[in-house]
Amino acid sequence: MPTVSPVNLSAPLLLLLLLLLLLLCTTHTTMATNWLSLARLPRSRAVSGAAPCARLRGLTPGQVGVCRARGEVMESVRKAAEMVIEECQHQFRNRRWNCSTTPRGINVFGRVMNQGTREAAFVHALSSAAVAVAVTRACTRGELERCGCDRKVRGVSPEGFQWSGCSDNLSYGVAFSQAFVDEPERAKGLSAGRPLMNLHNNEAGRKAILHNMQVECKCHGVSGSCELKTCWKVMPPFKRVGVVLKERFDGATEVRLTRIGSRPALLPRDPYVKPPAARDLVYVAPSPDFCHLDPDNGIPGTAGRRCNGTSRLAPDGCELVCCGPGYRAGRAEVVQRCSCKFSWCCSVRCQQCKNTVTIHTCRV
Repeated sequence: MPTVSPVNLSAPLLLLLLLLLLLLCTTHTTMATNWLSLARLPRSRAVSGAAPCARLRGLTPGQVGVCRARGEVMESVRKAAEMVIEECQHQFRNRRWNCSTTPRGINVFGRVMNQGTREAAFVHALSSAAVAVAVTRACTRGELERCGCDRKVRGVSPEGFQWSGCSDNLSYGVAFSQAFVDEPERAKGLSAGRPLMNLHNNEAGRKAILHNMQVECKCHGVSGSCELKTCWKVMPPFKRVGVVLKERFDGATEVRLTRIGSRPALLPRDPYVKPPAARDLVYVAPSPDFCHLDPDNGIPGTAGRRCNGTSRLAPDGCELVCCGPGYRAGRAEVVQRCSCKFSWCCSVRCQQCKNTVTIHTCRV
């Protein structure tokens, strides 16, 4: 019977093989939102041009190509990354998971983003929306050569006002968001559940803008008589987009990968739940409890967090935030504005008052 001789691998070659194996195992799950690390770059650091684009560690190869081809937009992408972190932390400031960021590296929110949870769904939706908003704002301000106001909004509306002015060119911002934010998923192929989940949530983020567009108007006539009213379309404030997506987060649907004919699709894991609409958020994996420190996954835990000791069932209540009745009360002195008076014209003057308040924090 023939024997197989063992192959002796040198230590450097073995290490190289292990690194390649690790890269293959992690590439699929670690690249989609790494572009958010642009928020960590100093303002003096260039984010466009062939050489600078290649040195941006958070970008996939496809995103580097977009950066090189449409460099003038990349400053807006940097701004979008900052908007995502700020708005995420605002929306979840009273939750167990509060969008805390890692101290360094390109995975801004930690490895919890790799797990297909509803938190990852929210970040993907917010990220795609932020890019669309930031790029559209740059168009409206005349900061980009390839776009400007949306001139397709013209004529007389059914309500009788004249479309005029500078409507936000959302179609350009959405198109760039699709090209840049969706690129990592399309590069992986659409036969797996996670890329489909990410693409669905990316689109849900953009629809949160589209379905909340606003109309601003200006009256024209003698003494503001509004004989003629001109109007234009504007995007909602980004905080409004954050509120909408937070509501979608709370009602997100857990889905599983299946096939409809030859096409892969995401359907609710619970057969009694209706299929998610295009504006809904979806996720494929349950969330961790976020209670305990887990540095490997970027979870700081809730020890030392402030909570609302007067509410038991609210999301910011101590029992929920602290994962049980493990919290303590303390007294602290705070300085607040008080005795405010309006001064003609036109300012508000306040005194500084010291008050002692009760503060509740989760036990360490």
